[in-house]
Amino acid sequence: MNISIVLFEPDIPQNTGSMIRLAACMGVALHIIEPCGFLLDSKALSRVAMDYGSEATIVRHLSWQHFIEYKQSHASSRLLVFSTRAHETYTEFAFQPGDMILLGRESAGVPDYVVQAADGFLRIPLAAGTRSLNVAQAASMALGEALRQTNLFPGSKGQQG
Repeated sequence: MNISIVLFEPDIPQNTGSMIRLAACMGVALHIIEPCGFLLDSKALSRVAMDYGSEATIVRHLSWQHFIEYKQSHASSRLLVFSTRAHETYTEFAFQPGDMILLGRESAGVPDYVVQAADGFLRIPLAAGTRSLNVAQAASMALGEALRQTNLFPGSKGQQG
């Protein structure tokens, strides 16, 4: 069971397209919780995802409630919410196969009800005076650390498939 990325109501198609490419290249699923701030078939999304859209495993959820129902049917999956409001740093957290890395909306982050559903609430440490990373950059860092810890990088000895 591999790590997956979860986008909560993304606002910017270019970031989502970049994460589609990331998911395809790293062999992980990308879950998109709607509503989105753009059409999922928009030209900007296709342009950034390039030809990786057909290579990626994309799971769309019509709402937060639909996603929660999906997660409950996959009980071994932990939901790990990334936020600048969190106290625990992601490099000090022990990732496990099956973890779901959730990133919030570019414009508003994650609401409290999403944080309350989390099994882990994590942050990426930033330099003093800075607010936040681009969500696609944060996803790359979080996924990279999770895959490193679990030895699930594509082509690594621990990778299944």
